Amino acid sequence: MEARSSGAEWQNWSGYVRGRSRAFAQPADEDELRALVAQAPRVRAVGAGHSFTPLVPTEHLLLSLDRLTGLLGHDPQRYTATVWGGTRLYELGPMLQEVGQALPNMGDIDRQSIAGAVSTGTHGSGLGLGSLAAGVAGLRLVLADGGVLECSPAQNPEVFRAAGVSLGTLGVISQVTLQNVPSYRLEERVRVVGLSTLLPQLPSLAQENRHLDCHVFPFSGQTIVKTLNPAQEPAGKTEVNSFVENTVLRWACEVARALPVLNAPLQRLVGVLVGSSRRVGESYRIFATPREVRFNEMEYHVPAERGPECLEEVCHAIRRSGVQVFIPVEYRYVAGDGFWLSPFQGGARASIAVHQYHKQDPWPLFRVVEPVLRRYGGRPHWGKMHGLKAGELRELYPHWDDFRRVRLELDPRGKFLNAHLREVLGA
Repeated sequence: MEARSSGAEWQNWSGYVRGRSRAFAQPADEDELRALVAQAPRVRAVGAGHSFTPLVPTEHLLLSLDRLTGLLGHDPQRYTATVWGGTRLYELGPMLQEVGQALPNMGDIDRQSIAGAVSTGTHGSGLGLGSLAAGVAGLRLVLADGGVLECSPAQNPEVFRAAGVSLGTLGVISQVTLQNVPSYRLEERVRVVGLSTLLPQLPSLAQENRHLDCHVFPFSGQTIVKTLNPAQEPAGKTEVNSFVENTVLRWACEVARALPVLNAPLQRLVGVLVGSSRRVGESYRIFATPREVRFNEMEYHVPAERGPECLEEVCHAIRRSGVQVFIPVEYRYVAGDGFWLSPFQGGARASIAVHQYHKQDPWPLFRVVEPVLRRYGGRPHWGKMHGLKAGELRELYPHWDDFRRVRLELDPRGKFLNAHLREVLGA
């Protein structure tokens, strides 16, 4: 039988989002999962809690897939692999490596479950590389009545285009089939440059490198630029000194919070503390970086060609506002895809993310930045904080009504919705 309790307190990774459910369950197989879903009046699935929006909280059944993990099968010719939806990204790397495969792309946090990461449009970087959802070849959904539905580009294609980024509102994703690539190594190079030097170079850097990830300190203009490219040489030492990095970042955030006048001088020290570096290793080891300093985040995705000017205006708005923030602004590119609610639907986007230390109210910063991001045609990351409601979001997605139609067909009573989702989806 499934591990089940009468209720559970829950909070997300940053501690900002909290909730209590009447029931909590961890099914051990799909049959138990189906029975639980069929019997519950309302259901929300929970993964690692790395979303900053209230996607998870429910007063009814909170469902964890942490016991549904692992590789179900793979095709060595097509480089596909089917995994349980609860499999965490950090488990996927070595698991796929054993069968000669690798994810085409990942972000720098690998704690999420594959189902949760796909459902929210989680992404890495790369002008020619899509989000994790873009690498999905098929999904298996447990529906509101406990039935199952397979969907892919060839099987139930409309459901597939809706389900790829669906926030868990069509059903519970029990299995994911991934279109992978042969396992590969990456070379990471890190350097520090000034923002004024970097801005005109961003389009060419994005074209020349498989991955480009920039961390901009608005009050100093110092920018940590990280590029990743395929490497043929053997793997070397891949570990980064995450203890030192996280300790320094936590210390700087605490000092800047207590003594805002020191924020700009601390940011100017980045060029001294962060030197050039290089490492080579298996892709999944290079992508991920331990994140121990907690924060809350807002991220928007603007048309790729407008990215540099939007980034410049975001940094200017932060400096002009006087809101103190030490954690840098992150800038990346992501390729387009065809999922109806994907922020990357229809073409490549530049992703701009701002973060505030978890001990500080994030909204003074977010209220400064969000109007700029919206003015450039930005779409918010579904798992990151934003202030948009259904009417505003509908204007950003050409297939909004198509998604709504499919959702209503699969879940007419809203079993998979909560208060937040009703607000942002207009359901």
